[in-house]
Amino acid sequence: MYPQIITYLLTFINYQDQVIRTLFTLLIGKSMFDKPVEKPVNKPYRKLQVDDLPIIETLQKFDYKLLLNEYQEKNGKPLKPVRRHSNSKTTVPSSIKCPKCGAPSDFLYANNGDKGQYQCKVCTCLFNQKNHYSKEAILKCPHCAKTLEKVKERKDFDVFKCKNNDCSYYQKKQNGLSSKEKKQFKKDPQAFKMRYIFRQFRIDYQPLSKRSPQKPKLDLSRLYVSPHTLGLILTYHVNYGLSARKTAALMKDVHGVSISHQSILNYENSVALMLKPYVDHYPYELSDQFCGDETYIRVKGRWHYLFFFFDAVKKIILSYPVSPNRDTQSAILAIDEVLLKMKEIPKNLTFIVDGNPIYLLAQHFFAQHDISFDVKQVIGLTNEDPVSTEYRPLKQIIERLNRTFKGNYRSTHGFGSDHGSVSFVTLFVAYFNFLRPHSALEGKVPVIHPELLQLPNMPARWTKLIGLAQDWIIEQTT
Repeated sequence: MYPQIITYLLTFINYQDQVIRTLFTLLIGKSMFDKPVEKPVNKPYRKLQVDDLPIIETLQKFDYKLLLNEYQEKNGKPLKPVRRHSNSKTTVPSSIKCPKCGAPSDFLYANNGDKGQYQCKVCTCLFNQKNHYSKEAILKCPHCAKTLEKVKERKDFDVFKCKNNDCSYYQKKQNGLSSKEKKQFKKDPQAFKMRYIFRQFRIDYQPLSKRSPQKPKLDLSRLYVSPHTLGLILTYHVNYGLSARKTAALMKDVHGVSISHQSILNYENSVALMLKPYVDHYPYELSDQFCGDETYIRVKGRWHYLFFFFDAVKKIILSYPVSPNRDTQSAILAIDEVLLKMKEIPKNLTFIVDGNPIYLLAQHFFAQHDISFDVKQVIGLTNEDPVSTEYRPLKQIIERLNRTFKGNYRSTHGFGSDHGSVSFVTLFVAYFNFLRPHSALEGKVPVIHPELLQLPNMPARWTKLIGLAQDWIIEQTT
Protein backbone atom coordinates (compact mmCIF):
# COMPACT_ATOMS: atom_id res chain seq x y z
CA MET A 1 0.00 0.00 0.00
CA TYR A 2 2.68 2.54 1.07
CA PRO A 3 5.00 1.93 -1.93
CA GLN A 4 2.06 2.55 -4.29
CA ILE A 5 1.25 5.89 -2.59
CA ILE A 6 4.91 6.99 -2.76
CA THR A 7 5.07 6.08 -6.48
CA TYR A 8 1.87 8.06 -7.14
CA LEU A 9 3.17 11.13 -5.26
CA LEU A 10 6.47 11.10 -7.13
CA THR A 11 4.63 10.89 -10.46
CA PHE A 12 2.33 13.77 -9.49
CA ILE A 13 5.29 15.93 -8.35
CA ASN A 14 7.03 15.28 -11.65
CA TYR A 15 3.86 16.33 -13.51
CA GLN A 16 3.65 19.56 -11.49
CA ASP A 17 7.31 20.29 -12.23
CA GLN A 18 6.64 20.02 -15.98
CA VAL A 19 3.59 22.30 -15.72
CA ILE A 20 5.61 24.92 -13.83
CA ARG A 21 8.45 24.76 -16.38
CA THR A 22 5.94 25.14 -19.26
CA LEU A 23 4.39 28.23 -17.65
CA PHE A 24 7.85 29.76 -17.04
CA THR A 25 8.76 29.08 -20.69
CA LEU A 26 5.63 30.91 -21.88
CA LEU A 27 6.21 33.86 -19.54
CA ILE A 28 9.98 34.31 -19.97
CA GLY A 29 10.35 33.15 -23.55
CA LYS A 30 13.27 30.90 -22.66
CA SER A 31 13.20 27.14 -22.40
CA MET A 32 13.03 26.09 -18.75
CA PHE A 33 13.26 22.37 -19.51
CA ASP A 34 17.05 22.44 -19.67
CA LYS A 35 18.29 21.53 -16.24
CA PRO A 36 20.59 24.21 -14.81
CA VAL A 37 24.21 23.16 -14.69
CA GLU A 38 25.94 24.18 -11.49
CA LYS A 39 29.58 24.95 -12.19
CA PRO A 40 32.00 25.92 -9.45
CA VAL A 41 33.14 29.51 -9.69
CA ASN A 42 36.83 29.49 -10.51
CA LYS A 43 37.77 33.04 -9.51
CA PRO A 44 41.55 33.42 -9.21
CA TYR A 45 42.60 35.33 -6.12
CA ARG A 46 45.04 38.18 -6.29
CA LYS A 47 48.42 37.06 -5.02
CA LEU A 48 50.21 39.17 -2.48
CA GLN A 49 52.75 41.46 -4.14
CA VAL A 50 55.44 43.35 -2.26
CA ASP A 51 56.63 46.66 -3.70
CA ASP A 52 59.94 48.41 -3.20
CA LEU A 53 60.61 50.33 -0.01
CA PRO A 54 59.21 53.87 0.17
CA ILE A 55 61.13 57.10 0.51
CA ILE A 56 61.52 57.63 4.25
CA GLU A 57 62.05 61.25 5.22
CA THR A 58 63.05 61.81 8.80
CA LEU A 59 61.04 64.58 10.33
CA GLN A 60 63.41 67.05 11.98
CA LYS A 61 62.16 67.91 15.45
CA PHE A 62 61.96 71.42 16.86
CA ASP A 63 60.74 72.95 20.09
CA TYR A 64 58.01 75.47 19.38
CA LYS A 65 58.91 77.43 22.53
CA LEU A 66 62.45 78.01 21.26
CA LEU A 67 61.07 78.96 17.84
CA LEU A 68 58.74 81.48 19.47
CA ASN A 69 61.67 83.02 21.37
CA GLU A 70 63.71 83.23 18.17
CA TYR A 71 60.82 84.91 16.39
CA GLN A 72 60.47 87.50 19.14
CA GLU A 73 64.22 88.25 19.17
CA LYS A 74 64.27 88.61 15.39
CA ASN A 75 61.06 90.65 14.94
CA GLY A 76 60.83 92.46 18.28
CA LYS A 77 57.34 91.17 18.93
CA PRO A 78 55.79 87.82 19.88
CA LEU A 79 54.16 85.50 17.37
CA LYS A 80 50.47 85.58 18.11
CA PRO A 81 48.23 82.49 17.96
CA VAL A 82 45.94 81.96 14.99
CA ARG A 83 43.01 84.35 14.99
CA ARG A 84 39.79 82.48 14.28
CA HIS A 85 36.86 84.17 12.62
CA SER A 86 33.80 84.21 14.82
CA ASN A 87 31.58 82.92 11.99
CA SER A 88 34.01 80.22 10.89
CA LYS A 89 32.65 76.69 10.97
CA THR A 90 36.08 75.04 10.91
CA THR A 91 37.87 74.36 14.16
CA VAL A 92 41.10 72.69 15.17
CA PRO A 93 40.66 70.05 17.90
CA SER A 94 42.62 70.85 21.04
CA SER A 95 44.14 67.33 21.01
CA ILE A 96 46.05 67.99 17.78
CA LYS A 97 49.64 69.20 17.96
CA CYS A 98 52.19 69.95 15.28
CA PRO A 99 54.21 66.76 14.64
CA LYS A 100 57.32 68.79 13.82
CA CYS A 101 57.61 71.29 16.68
CA GLY A 102 54.84 70.30 19.09
CA ALA A 103 52.94 73.58 18.82
CA PRO A 104 49.43 73.38 20.34
CA SER A 105 46.21 73.79 18.38
CA ASP A 106 46.19 77.57 19.02
CA PHE A 107 48.99 77.90 16.45
CA LEU A 108 47.47 75.59 13.83
CA TYR A 109 45.52 76.67 10.74
CA ALA A 110 42.66 74.58 9.40
CA ASN A 111 44.28 74.67 5.99
CA ASN A 112 41.50 73.19 3.83
CA GLY A 113 38.34 73.63 5.84
CA ASP A 114 37.02 70.53 7.55
CA LYS A 115 38.99 67.99 5.44
CA GLY A 116 41.63 67.45 8.11
CA GLN A 117 44.68 69.25 6.72
CA TYR A 118 46.53 71.61 9.05
CA GLN A 119 49.46 73.98 8.87
CA CYS A 120 51.59 75.12 11.77
CA LYS A 121 52.08 78.88 12.09
CA VAL A 122 55.29 78.40 14.08
CA CYS A 123 57.31 76.08 11.79
CA THR A 124 55.07 76.08 8.63
CA CYS A 125 54.75 72.27 8.78
CA LEU A 126 51.85 71.01 6.63
CA PHE A 127 50.28 67.77 7.85
CA ASN A 128 47.13 65.69 7.70
CA GLN A 129 45.84 63.41 10.44
CA LYS A 130 44.62 60.89 7.86
CA ASN A 131 47.98 60.66 6.12
CA HIS A 132 51.08 59.09 7.57
CA TYR A 133 52.73 62.00 9.33
CA SER A 134 54.24 60.06 12.19
CA LYS A 135 56.21 61.66 14.97
CA GLU A 136 59.49 60.51 13.47
CA ALA A 137 59.23 59.95 9.72
CA ILE A 138 57.21 60.66 6.57
CA LEU A 139 56.61 57.89 4.02
CA LYS A 140 56.57 58.86 0.35
CA CYS A 141 55.98 56.92 -2.85
CA PRO A 142 59.32 56.01 -4.52
CA HIS A 143 57.76 56.57 -7.96
CA CYS A 144 56.17 60.01 -7.58
CA ALA A 145 57.43 61.23 -4.15
CA LYS A 146 53.88 61.90 -2.96
CA THR A 147 53.02 61.24 0.68
CA LEU A 148 51.45 57.82 1.27
CA GLU A 149 48.01 57.58 2.79
CA LYS A 150 47.10 55.08 5.48
CA VAL A 151 44.21 52.97 4.16
CA LYS A 152 44.00 49.84 6.36
CA GLU A 153 45.00 48.49 9.74
CA ARG A 154 45.86 44.81 9.98
CA LYS A 155 46.84 42.70 12.96
CA ASP A 156 50.59 43.21 12.65
CA PHE A 157 50.94 46.10 10.19
CA ASP A 158 49.35 49.20 8.67
CA VAL A 159 48.80 49.48 4.92
CA PHE A 160 49.75 52.70 3.12
CA LYS A 161 48.83 53.47 -0.47
CA CYS A 162 49.83 56.07 -3.04
CA LYS A 163 46.60 57.64 -4.34
CA ASN A 164 48.23 59.95 -6.87
CA ASN A 165 46.58 59.29 -10.25
CA ASP A 166 49.61 60.78 -12.03
CA CYS A 167 52.02 58.37 -10.32
CA SER A 168 54.25 56.58 -12.87
CA TYR A 169 53.57 53.25 -11.09
CA TYR A 170 49.80 53.69 -11.48
CA GLN A 171 50.08 54.90 -15.07
CA LYS A 172 52.30 51.96 -16.04
CA LYS A 173 49.85 49.49 -14.50
CA GLN A 174 46.93 51.07 -16.35
CA ASN A 175 48.73 51.11 -19.69
CA GLY A 176 49.71 47.48 -19.24
CA LEU A 177 46.09 46.25 -19.07
CA SER A 178 44.65 44.49 -22.10
CA SER A 179 41.20 45.42 -23.40
CA LYS A 180 39.75 42.35 -21.68
CA GLU A 181 41.46 43.24 -18.40
CA LYS A 182 40.19 46.82 -18.62
CA LYS A 183 36.61 45.58 -18.83
CA GLN A 184 37.21 43.25 -15.90
CA PHE A 185 38.85 46.10 -13.97
CA LYS A 186 35.71 48.22 -14.33
CA LYS A 187 33.59 45.39 -12.92
CA ASP A 188 35.98 44.19 -10.22
CA PRO A 189 38.80 46.69 -9.48
CA GLN A 190 39.79 44.79 -6.31
CA ALA A 191 41.10 41.92 -8.48
CA PHE A 192 43.96 44.11 -9.72
CA LYS A 193 46.84 45.72 -7.88
CA MET A 194 47.19 49.09 -9.55
CA ARG A 195 48.78 51.35 -6.94
CA TYR A 196 51.96 51.36 -4.91
CA ILE A 197 51.43 49.80 -1.46
CA PHE A 198 53.66 49.72 1.60
CA ARG A 199 53.13 47.81 4.85
CA GLN A 200 54.49 49.30 8.05
CA PHE A 201 54.82 46.69 10.79
CA ARG A 202 53.69 47.13 14.37
CA ILE A 203 55.15 43.82 15.61
CA ASP A 204 56.29 44.12 19.21
CA TYR A 205 59.67 42.59 18.49
CA GLN A 206 63.14 44.10 18.55
CA PRO A 207 65.50 42.53 15.98
CA LEU A 208 69.02 41.51 17.00
CA SER A 209 67.94 41.36 20.64
CA LYS A 210 70.25 39.12 22.62
CA ARG A 211 68.37 36.32 24.30
CA SER A 212 70.07 35.11 27.45
CA PRO A 213 70.83 31.35 27.56
CA GLN A 214 68.91 29.17 29.96
CA LYS A 215 70.62 27.30 32.75
CA PRO A 216 71.16 23.60 32.08
CA LYS A 217 68.65 21.19 33.61
CA LEU A 218 70.68 18.07 32.89
CA ASP A 219 73.58 17.02 35.10
CA LEU A 220 75.48 14.08 33.60
CA SER A 221 76.59 12.95 37.05
CA ARG A 222 72.98 12.49 38.21
CA LEU A 223 71.64 10.41 35.35
CA TYR A 224 70.13 6.99 36.01
CA VAL A 225 72.09 5.74 32.99
CA SER A 226 75.78 6.13 32.26
CA PRO A 227 77.02 8.88 29.92
CA HIS A 228 77.96 6.19 27.39
CA THR A 229 74.39 4.82 27.46
CA LEU A 230 73.04 8.34 26.90
CA GLY A 231 75.40 8.70 23.94
CA LEU A 232 74.13 5.40 22.52
CA ILE A 233 70.51 6.53 22.89
CA LEU A 234 71.18 9.82 21.10
CA THR A 235 73.13 8.05 18.35
CA TYR A 236 70.28 5.65 17.58
CA HIS A 237 67.50 8.20 18.04
CA VAL A 238 69.03 11.22 16.29
CA ASN A 239 71.78 10.00 13.96
CA TYR A 240 69.86 7.04 12.57
CA GLY A 241 66.36 8.44 12.96
CA LEU A 242 64.93 5.61 15.06
CA SER A 243 61.75 6.29 17.01
CA ALA A 244 61.84 6.37 20.79
CA ARG A 245 60.12 2.96 20.97
CA LYS A 246 62.55 1.33 18.52
CA THR A 247 65.47 2.91 20.37
CA ALA A 248 64.18 1.49 23.66
CA ALA A 249 63.77 -1.97 22.07
CA LEU A 250 67.28 -1.81 20.58
CA MET A 251 68.82 -0.86 23.91
CA LYS A 252 67.09 -3.87 25.48
CA ASP A 253 67.73 -6.43 22.73
CA VAL A 254 71.32 -5.49 21.85
CA HIS A 255 72.78 -3.86 24.96
CA GLY A 256 70.61 -5.41 27.66
CA VAL A 257 69.60 -2.01 29.07
CA SER A 258 65.95 -1.73 30.12
CA ILE A 259 64.67 1.78 29.49
CA SER A 260 61.21 3.05 28.54
CA HIS A 261 60.51 5.10 25.44
CA GLN A 262 59.21 7.90 27.69
CA SER A 263 62.55 8.06 29.47
CA ILE A 264 64.23 8.43 26.09
CA LEU A 265 61.92 11.36 25.27
CA ASN A 266 62.70 12.92 28.66
CA TYR A 267 66.44 12.63 27.98
CA GLU A 268 65.86 14.14 24.53
CA ASN A 269 64.07 17.18 25.97
CA SER A 270 66.67 17.73 28.69
CA VAL A 271 69.65 17.43 26.37
CA ALA A 272 68.03 19.70 23.76
CA LEU A 273 67.32 22.37 26.35
CA MET A 274 70.96 22.38 27.33
CA LEU A 275 72.41 22.18 23.80
CA LYS A 276 70.23 24.90 22.25
CA PRO A 277 72.06 27.96 23.73
CA TYR A 278 75.41 26.43 22.78
CA VAL A 279 74.25 25.75 19.21
CA ASP A 280 72.65 29.18 18.84
CA HIS A 281 75.56 31.24 20.25
CA TYR A 282 78.52 29.27 18.88
CA PRO A 283 81.00 31.55 17.01
CA TYR A 284 80.54 30.04 13.55
CA GLU A 285 82.86 30.93 10.67
CA LEU A 286 80.40 31.81 7.90
CA SER A 287 80.53 32.31 4.14
CA ASP A 288 78.50 34.82 2.11
CA GLN A 289 75.90 32.44 0.64
CA PHE A 290 72.75 31.88 2.67
CA CYS A 291 69.52 30.19 1.69
CA GLY A 292 66.26 29.58 3.51
CA ASP A 293 63.13 27.49 3.19
CA GLU A 294 60.30 26.10 5.27
CA THR A 295 59.07 22.53 5.60
CA TYR A 296 56.18 20.79 7.33
CA ILE A 297 56.16 18.88 10.60
CA ARG A 298 53.24 17.43 12.55
CA VAL A 299 52.65 18.77 16.07
CA LYS A 300 49.62 17.72 18.16
CA GLY A 301 47.83 16.52 15.04
CA ARG A 302 48.30 19.80 13.15
CA TRP A 303 50.78 20.95 10.56
CA HIS A 304 53.46 23.29 11.82
CA TYR A 305 56.27 24.94 9.87
CA LEU A 306 60.00 24.54 10.38
CA PHE A 307 62.03 27.44 9.00
CA PHE A 308 65.58 26.47 8.01
CA PHE A 309 68.27 29.02 7.12
CA PHE A 310 71.52 27.51 5.97
CA ASP A 311 75.08 28.49 5.07
CA ALA A 312 75.27 26.86 1.66
CA VAL A 313 79.09 26.75 1.58
CA LYS A 314 79.98 25.79 5.16
CA LYS A 315 76.88 23.50 5.45
CA ILE A 316 75.89 25.00 8.81
CA ILE A 317 72.27 25.31 9.93
CA LEU A 318 71.91 28.84 11.31
CA SER A 319 68.21 29.11 12.05
CA TYR A 320 65.50 26.54 12.81
CA PRO A 321 62.40 28.02 14.52
CA VAL A 322 59.19 25.98 14.60
CA SER A 323 55.94 27.92 14.20
CA PRO A 324 52.25 27.02 13.89
CA ASN A 325 51.95 29.77 11.27
CA ARG A 326 53.62 30.36 7.94
CA ASP A 327 53.62 34.11 8.42
CA THR A 328 55.84 37.18 8.28
CA GLN A 329 56.60 37.16 12.00
CA SER A 330 58.02 33.63 11.73
CA ALA A 331 60.18 34.68 8.77
CA ILE A 332 61.42 37.69 10.76
CA LEU A 333 62.42 35.46 13.67
CA ALA A 334 64.20 33.01 11.37
CA ILE A 335 66.24 35.73 9.65
CA ASP A 336 67.02 37.43 12.96
CA GLU A 337 68.56 34.22 14.29
CA VAL A 338 70.91 34.26 11.28
CA LEU A 339 71.87 37.91 11.78
CA LEU A 340 72.66 37.23 15.44
CA LYS A 341 75.38 34.79 14.38
CA MET A 342 77.19 37.38 12.25
CA LYS A 343 80.03 39.37 13.74
CA GLU A 344 79.12 42.18 11.35
CA ILE A 345 76.28 42.38 8.84
CA PRO A 346 77.90 42.60 5.36
CA LYS A 347 76.74 45.32 2.98
CA ASN A 348 76.03 42.83 0.18
CA LEU A 349 74.16 40.32 2.35
CA THR A 350 71.70 38.25 0.28
CA PHE A 351 69.23 35.53 1.24
CA ILE A 352 68.03 33.00 -1.35
CA VAL A 353 64.43 31.90 -0.66
CA ASP A 354 61.36 30.65 -2.50
CA GLY A 355 58.53 32.78 -3.90
CA ASN A 356 56.72 33.18 -0.57
CA PRO A 357 56.15 36.95 -0.07
CA ILE A 358 56.66 36.70 3.72
CA TYR A 359 60.41 36.98 3.16
CA LEU A 360 60.01 40.25 1.26
CA LEU A 361 57.78 41.55 4.04
CA ALA A 362 60.44 40.50 6.55
CA GLN A 363 63.01 42.40 4.49
CA HIS A 364 60.86 45.53 4.79
CA PHE A 365 60.52 45.01 8.54
CA PHE A 366 64.29 44.92 9.01
CA ALA A 367 64.72 47.93 6.71
CA GLN A 368 62.46 49.88 9.09
CA HIS A 369 65.05 49.08 11.77
CA ASP A 370 67.99 50.19 9.57
CA ILE A 371 69.07 46.61 8.80
CA SER A 372 69.48 46.11 5.06
CA PHE A 373 69.90 42.98 2.98
CA ASP A 374 68.76 41.67 -0.38
CA VAL A 375 66.28 38.85 -1.01
CA LYS A 376 66.43 36.73 -4.17
CA GLN A 377 63.38 34.57 -4.84
CA VAL A 378 63.62 31.33 -6.80
CA ILE A 379 60.09 30.74 -8.04
CA GLY A 380 58.60 27.46 -9.23
CA LEU A 381 60.31 24.32 -10.45
CA THR A 382 61.57 25.67 -13.78
CA ASN A 383 63.85 28.60 -14.54
CA GLU A 384 61.42 31.11 -16.02
CA ASP A 385 63.34 34.22 -14.97
CA PRO A 386 67.04 35.20 -14.71
CA VAL A 387 67.00 35.22 -10.88
CA SER A 388 65.72 31.63 -10.70
CA THR A 389 68.30 30.54 -13.26
CA GLU A 390 71.19 32.08 -11.32
CA TYR A 391 70.23 31.08 -7.79
CA ARG A 392 68.43 27.75 -8.21
CA PRO A 393 71.52 25.70 -7.19
CA LEU A 394 71.43 27.36 -3.76
CA LYS A 395 67.71 26.69 -3.47
CA GLN A 396 68.33 23.03 -4.30
CA ILE A 397 70.89 22.85 -1.48
CA ILE A 398 68.30 23.86 1.13
CA GLU A 399 65.83 21.40 -0.43
CA ARG A 400 68.36 18.60 0.15
CA LEU A 401 68.66 19.71 3.77
CA ASN A 402 64.88 19.41 4.09
CA ARG A 403 65.01 15.87 2.70
CA THR A 404 67.79 14.94 5.12
CA PHE A 405 65.72 16.22 8.04
CA LYS A 406 62.59 14.42 6.82
CA GLY A 407 64.58 11.18 6.73
CA ASN A 408 65.27 11.55 10.47
CA TYR A 409 61.86 12.99 11.32
CA ARG A 410 59.72 10.41 9.52
CA SER A 411 60.01 7.76 12.22
CA THR A 412 58.51 10.08 14.86
CA HIS A 413 55.10 10.25 13.10
CA GLY A 414 54.75 13.77 14.51
CA PHE A 415 55.07 15.22 17.99
CA GLY A 416 52.68 15.36 20.90
CA SER A 417 53.79 18.78 22.16
CA ASP A 418 55.43 21.99 21.00
CA HIS A 419 58.51 21.52 23.18
CA GLY A 420 58.86 17.95 21.87
CA SER A 421 59.13 19.21 18.29
CA VAL A 422 61.64 21.92 19.28
CA SER A 423 63.72 19.37 21.20
CA PHE A 424 63.94 16.98 18.26
CA VAL A 425 64.84 19.76 15.80
CA THR A 426 67.48 21.12 18.19
CA LEU A 427 69.16 17.73 18.52
CA PHE A 428 69.09 17.28 14.75
CA VAL A 429 70.78 20.68 14.25
CA ALA A 430 73.42 19.89 16.89
CA TYR A 431 74.12 16.56 15.17
CA PHE A 432 74.17 18.14 11.68
CA ASN A 433 76.52 21.01 12.61
CA PHE A 434 78.95 19.29 15.00
CA LEU A 435 78.83 15.52 14.46
CA ARG A 436 77.64 14.59 10.96
CA PRO A 437 80.30 14.21 8.23
CA HIS A 438 79.31 15.91 4.97
CA SER A 439 80.26 14.63 1.51
CA ALA A 440 80.53 18.18 0.09
CA LEU A 441 83.15 18.91 2.78
CA GLU A 442 85.25 15.86 1.85
CA GLY A 443 83.82 13.82 4.70
CA LYS A 444 84.44 16.48 7.35
CA VAL A 445 81.89 17.86 9.78
CA PRO A 446 80.69 21.46 9.19
CA VAL A 447 82.00 22.72 12.56
CA ILE A 448 85.38 21.19 13.35
CA HIS A 449 85.98 20.94 17.10
CA PRO A 450 89.32 19.28 18.04
CA GLU A 451 87.97 17.85 21.29
CA LEU A 452 85.27 16.01 19.36
CA LEU A 453 87.46 14.73 16.52
CA GLN A 454 89.90 12.88 18.76
CA LEU A 455 87.15 10.68 20.26
CA PRO A 456 86.81 7.11 18.89
CA ASN A 457 83.04 6.78 18.38
CA MET A 458 79.76 8.67 18.10
CA PRO A 459 78.38 7.97 21.62
CA ALA A 460 81.57 9.44 23.09
CA ARG A 461 81.24 12.51 20.83
CA TRP A 462 77.64 13.06 21.92
CA THR A 463 78.72 12.88 25.55
CA LYS A 464 81.59 15.31 24.94
CA LEU A 465 79.34 17.74 23.06
CA ILE A 466 76.93 17.76 26.01
CA GLY A 467 79.83 18.40 28.37
CA LEU A 468 81.12 21.29 26.22
CA ALA A 469 77.66 22.87 26.16
CA GLN A 470 77.24 22.40 29.89
CA ASP A 471 80.61 24.04 30.64
CA TRP A 472 79.85 26.93 28.26
CA ILE A 473 76.47 27.69 29.81
CA ILE A 474 77.86 27.57 33.35
CA GLU A 475 80.60 29.98 32.25
CA GLN A 476 78.02 32.34 30.73
CA THR A 477 75.74 32.34 33.75
CA THR A 478 78.38 32.77 36.50
